[in-house]
Amino acid sequence: MNQEQIKVLIDSLAASDLAELSFSENGSTLRLVKKTAPADGGAPSPLPVAEPAAAAAAATDAATLCVAPLYGVVHLQPTPGEPAYVRVGQGIAAGQTLCVIEAMKVFNEVRADADGVVEAVLVASGEEVEGGQPLFRIQRGQPDV
Repeated sequence: MNQEQIKVLIDSLAASDLAELSFSENGSTLRLVKKTAPADGGAPSPLPVAEPAAAAAAATDAATLCVAPLYGVVHLQPTPGEPAYVRVGQGIAAGQTLCVIEAMKVFNEVRADADGVVEAVLVASGEEVEGGQPLFRIQRGQPDV
């Protein structure tokens, strides 16, 4: 994770209604939390929060977040009435489509970057999402067959 990625995540959190954002990549976890508005009425600001090392290591080993690559409307199924691309508990393969984000009438596929199992779907179909917003929590590794 480089400084530019961290800055993008901080800017994304600041521009969103989210209270906190966690991002994991290559064994590192970054957790950003917005401070509550100060008494002078100023805007809240995102601040990095250090997680206890054991908790961060366990979270990194166990699961990773799949985040939105851009702002848009998330679609969890190809068309209304069809089954979702993925569901909780489903095994997934690297490169598999997890959802689609519609931005300016262009549909951008969000694909799994590794094999694993979907632990949680963190958004609803039709919801607006920000770049960097978590969409799915994925348990990495080969799914049990």
